[in-house]
Amino acid sequence: MVPPKPPSRQGRFAFFRYLRNFRRDILSANPERLYRAKMAEFRIPFLHTFLVNEPVLWKRVLTEAPGDFPKSPRMAAGLEPLLGQGVFLTNGALWQRQRRIIDPAFEGGRLRDTFPAIWAAGEATVARLRARAGGAPVEVEAEMSHSTADVIFRTLFSVPIEDRTASAVFGAFRAYQGTQPLINLAAFLPLPRWMPRFHRRATLRAARRIRGLIGDLVAARRRAIAEGRAPDDLATKIMTMADPLDGRPFDDAEMVDQVAVFFLAGHETSASALGWALYLLALDPDLQDRLAEEAASELTPDFGSVSRLRLARDVFREALRLYPPVPMMVREAACPAEFRGRRVETGAQVVVSPWHLGRHQAIWEDPDAFCPARWQTPEGRASARDGFIPFSAGPRVCTGAGLAMVEGPLILAMIARDLRLAPVEGRVPVPQAQLTVRAAEGIWLHLTPRS
Repeated sequence: MVPPKPPSRQGRFAFFRYLRNFRRDILSANPERLYRAKMAEFRIPFLHTFLVNEPVLWKRVLTEAPGDFPKSPRMAAGLEPLLGQGVFLTNGALWQRQRRIIDPAFEGGRLRDTFPAIWAAGEATVARLRARAGGAPVEVEAEMSHSTADVIFRTLFSVPIEDRTASAVFGAFRAYQGTQPLINLAAFLPLPRWMPRFHRRATLRAARRIRGLIGDLVAARRRAIAEGRAPDDLATKIMTMADPLDGRPFDDAEMVDQVAVFFLAGHETSASALGWALYLLALDPDLQDRLAEEAASELTPDFGSVSRLRLARDVFREALRLYPPVPMMVREAACPAEFRGRRVETGAQVVVSPWHLGRHQAIWEDPDAFCPARWQTPEGRASARDGFIPFSAGPRVCTGAGLAMVEGPLILAMIARDLRLAPVEGRVPVPQAQLTVRAAEGIWLHLTPRS
């Protein structure tokens, strides 16, 4: 079964037309040949870019020589009002310090501690969906955004989404999404770092609102820590962790930056993956029934059930392959390099695309097909080693990747156990890259109770 794929660019675009299309959707702005190319080189005014699909090249960029290819400051321009100097945007010594403080909170053993919060969020999600089942079609991307935001607030601050401040952050973030394109105009122009970037007033207003609300949560937690009454959740773990090199923990301003990153990366990306996974399930009733059977027999409110949800995990991984939430990762050459006989000058942009790698014709068999069974074959696992990086790879691999791989299959199994999903006639979702890979007009499904 082949699910929706955005149309590729036909022919050449003039620069300003390309810029307009790229800001609206980077997937359809690019040519079809990228799904089979080992490398592609693009030159437009002010910008020289290499897209690398060959495994030896992307592994060099992300895992073997990441210091030679730091995150591009051009691509950070659009997110700085919200994320400040958060770990998602930084490089060098600052990034290393941030990871030394953050990573211990997300180690494998700590995921067991967060499981009850994820389970509670999943139960709340199913209850909301059951209340709407049997009625009008449901836009499940919005529902999954609600669900994953609930997970973030429960695991970070031990409060559900219904908490007044948590609800206000969620509402402000939805407003931010509606104003902020994926690519800021500054990404295409050689502007010095001190020059103000071009942001819509509504974007700046929403970012200030979100950061102010997060600041209130951080200040309240700081007081609770000082008074010895703070819960042992992720926020407390991170705020009480000192950098082993300089002995300093995050101050409140630094913590606001990191929480903004956790909310964006942990909520928006997981919501995207879950929304597409539900749509893929809706297209295959037999697969749904098998997943419901697995959930009925293996799903229990203990951390061990996660490892038993094999089909749920394969469905979620296949959704991540076909619809990776972050479609492209942009690095900048910090020194001259050579790719496939081509000179890469200092300052050139180097793009690694989970979207094109996940559908690459030289890496995957039947790359556009939805086939969870591929994950149980030697060929599928070999392809994954060369073309499956939804959470990046190397030192900059997503800190929350383990959390996402608990949250995604678990919530997917809980929904499939209780509800049947069916597509809505005439409403085929078209993938579009905004902050993440979402459907241009949402993902609409019919929901009916299983019992």
